[in-house]
Amino acid sequence: MSGILITTLFTLIFWFVFYYSFSKDRSRYRNCYLLFFALLSLAPLTVAISGEHTREVIMGTFTLTVVALLIVPFFLIHNGIVMIRNEGRSAAHLLSLALGAAILVGEVITANNVVLYARIFGLEAQQIYLHSKVFLATSLIAVTVIYGSVIFLIFMIYSVFLMIIPRSKDFDYVIIHGAGLINGEKVSKLLQERLDKAILVYRSDPSPTKLIPSGGKGSDESISEAEAMKRYLLEQGIPESDIIMEDKSTTTMENLRFSKEIIDSREGRKYTALVTSNYHVYRALRYCRRVGLRCKGIGSHVAFYYWPSALIREFIAIHTEKKHAIMFVLGWGFWMWFTIMLITAK
Repeated sequence: MSGILITTLFTLIFWFVFYYSFSKDRSRYRNCYLLFFALLSLAPLTVAISGEHTREVIMGTFTLTVVALLIVPFFLIHNGIVMIRNEGRSAAHLLSLALGAAILVGEVITANNVVLYARIFGLEAQQIYLHSKVFLATSLIAVTVIYGSVIFLIFMIYSVFLMIIPRSKDFDYVIIHGAGLINGEKVSKLLQERLDKAILVYRSDPSPTKLIPSGGKGSDESISEAEAMKRYLLEQGIPESDIIMEDKSTTTMENLRFSKEIIDSREGRKYTALVTSNYHVYRALRYCRRVGLRCKGIGSHVAFYYWPSALIREFIAIHTEKKHAIMFVLGWGFWMWFTIMLITAK
């Protein structure tokens, strides 16, 4: 019983810390790790309460983990092929394929080196030491792939969590994040999904709500994105009086800054939601924090084949920021050092 109480206490602590941080600011990067560790804390709790079935629970969990690890790279490779077929060849569209291939290579190297390392203390130790430089180099490659994959998994779990959590339905303003137009004046499928999601939020909201389509006019566009979005909203029966255009912005940051200026210039309550594609919600919330805009992020649907590559792009964008790039490199450096110490230890 004491074991169950202890694991329950630790699980509750992890979830409370995550809930506190999440409720304070959904855009904080630490939430990714706090959620991951909160979910991880459920494992020992599950084992503790399984009683006489502990062995079966552990073996079942281990088997599912191994199967998932084997499936992931092949899923990403297949998804990458589908992405290229549907969207064409470009560096961005190759991300899922490239990540799947890297994970597959990393898993093969890891499995091979684990077997070799297990035999170091056996009769073939001398032969293995003769190839120690190759063994060390491949081990470092494997650890790099595993490290990157785990960090991406942590990021993905939090991104999915933001997509599925229940949200309030009482907003005064709904900002609709812009996207490129087709032929310079027609909303794209991606943008239409955002608009349809905003319309759904608008119609399910019990309080009077204003929609703010946000996006300026690009060099290859005949009208602003906001104007194209407004026309679509009007076609769907949204009253013109409930539409406030923000048609000056050229970047995501400007979308949010100029939309905030519109909201701040008006009287009354200012509960705000931001609608963008589901894979982009987390990064958009980070931008909201930078401009001082307090809002809830709502993700619109995107084609499933498009989502993995899009999320990988979001992951790269977050980790090229100076602070998170430094943290990522420091973490990678630690595991490189740990691996070298482990392998070269006499």
